Parts: sequence; structure tokens; C-alpha cells
Amino acid sequence: MQVLLPPGWPRPKGYANGVAVQGRMVFVAGMIGWDEQGVFHTGDLVGQVRQALMNIVAVLAEGGARPEHIVRMTWYVTSKRDYLEAAPEIGKIFREIIGHFGVAMTAVEVSALIEDQARVEIEVTAVVPD
Repeated sequence: MQVLLPPGWPRPKGYANGVAVQGRMVFVAGMIGWDEQGVFHTGDLVGQVRQALMNIVAVLAEGGARPEHIVRMTWYVTSKRDYLEAAPEIGKIFREIIGHFGVAMTAVEVSALIEDQARVEIEVTAVVPD
């Protein structure tokens, strides 16, 4: 994977502006903070991020991919303020479960998610090298 950083641009904090890869693509639909049975165990954003990331890792494994193959993530959060306040804790969980920040990432605040209890939804694209 090649991280794309145009000359003179500051290095982004916690993500990459772009990446270039080659291989087999694996797409993971938006994962939320419920378990494999569709049960929420917390209403806490950080707890839901942890569960959503664990769900992503499980789906990636089914496709023969691992967290290090993630090249793109889109995060939908119901509160920008809560996300920014929890960023240090979210970063720690991210490093624990995903392990790296070299992915192109977008975060968007939305008014609601389809599941009323959900506070975050995360989509992923991974590329398994040839």
C-alpha cells in the first residue's frame, strides 16, 4: 500500500488523504455497534465503535482479508461533538483492533441512523494484495 501525500501537504492526523493499492477488493457494508445477534450492549459511542470495528474484522475474515488490508473507511456518527470528545479513546480502540491509521477515511455527522440505538456506522473497503 502506498500512502498518497502531495508534496508540501501536512500529514493528516489519524488517517491518510489517499492510498494506492493493487489486489482483490473486499467491501464491508456499514457495521454498527451491535453484536452478531443484533443486540446492543451499550448506548455509549466508544463501546459501539469497539463493537462495530470487531464486526468489521469478522466480516473481513470471511472474505480472506485482515485489518491491515483496509484502505478506505467511511464513518457516520450521530454526534460530531461526542465523536471529537471521544477521539483519543476511539483512537486507542482503533489501534487495538485495526492496528494502523494508513487508510483514506471520511467521517460524517448524520441526523440519525436506520437503527435507532446506533450512534456510529462504519463502511470499509479492503484490498488483499495479489
